[in-house]
Amino acid sequence: MAVFAEEVNLAGYTTLRLGGPARRFVEATTETELVAAVRGADDDGEPLLVLGGGSNLVVADAGFPGTVVHVGTRGVESSAGEHGRINVRVQAGEEWEPFVARCVAGGLSGVECLSGIPGRVGATPIQNVGAYGQDVSETIVQVRAYDRMARKVVTLDRAACAFTYRHSVFKGTDRFVVLDVTFALREAEESQPIAYAELARTLGVRPGMSVPLKEARDAVLELRRGKGMVLDPDDPDTRSAGSFFTNPILDPPRLARLERRVAERLGPDTTFPRYPESPGPDGRPRVKTSAAWLIDKAGFAKGHARGPVRISGKHTLALTNPGNGRTADLLALAREVRDGVRAAFGVELVNEPVFVGVKL
Repeated sequence: MAVFAEEVNLAGYTTLRLGGPARRFVEATTETELVAAVRGADDDGEPLLVLGGGSNLVVADAGFPGTVVHVGTRGVESSAGEHGRINVRVQAGEEWEPFVARCVAGGLSGVECLSGIPGRVGATPIQNVGAYGQDVSETIVQVRAYDRMARKVVTLDRAACAFTYRHSVFKGTDRFVVLDVTFALREAEESQPIAYAELARTLGVRPGMSVPLKEARDAVLELRRGKGMVLDPDDPDTRSAGSFFTNPILDPPRLARLERRVAERLGPDTTFPRYPESPGPDGRPRVKTSAAWLIDKAGFAKGHARGPVRISGKHTLALTNPGNGRTADLLALAREVRDGVRAAFGVELVNEPVFVGVKL
């Protein structure tokens, strides 16, 4: 049976420890409860926020003036898939990191480089969660969701999910509520080919090589801890929403503008990170560059503070709330960084976390 409460403070449900109260709070532990709570809010004309692990969420200090449904569904099922893969169907409320640990321990390859990411499984397809050369879109075969427009449960295959870099059909809309996600994983003792240069260096291998699953996982966890990206109650740098800005994807004109700005600001021999990206809708080539590099070269060092909030002391992409900050403080810091990068390099940084009741 779903649990209802009034005026629950949302700060306790986000990794940033920020956000005011929800007018109404529902804890849903089964799919039936989850769908019923969403339908009930819709029937009442209530604003609705579906909340998972709160690791990618920035909530207004004023809170949320409607119903918050906290997804607490549990369950993992395996079955035979196509091409010798194992299909693993996971309920939306399962915690992501324990799921990855379970896959690695069970000899299932495909998500090992996504170790240490906080949050719940239901959030992973929404922004096509990725790190260290892997994205969930590589292994997701289907997502079951409640379609609030059609008022029924629907199944979307990988193509219907419309995955792109940190985006999907689910992002930027409140139409779908993810119920479960099915991943197609490979039975193997070794990882998928290591695609990320930093991870390959840590492992002492060349990009494209594979390593034992546990070695890949341990190396990713080591790198993430070094950047404050693994939740630790004793480390204030982990009180963040992870990477606050996405890495910019540049078409040829914007790339040329960045090249000019970098040469003007840092000298004609200065190079900056660039990685091939899929062509844009117009077919033109694109490259992805590093938001962290832009932030650092724009003059924002690790630990840069604005009142009670600061850039992480370990990674310039994470904005942290180590003390008693407010959401307004965090947004002021985010605007300072965004505007500074724009002024320095002409690149507009875009927030990665979901904003609730606030905007940049």
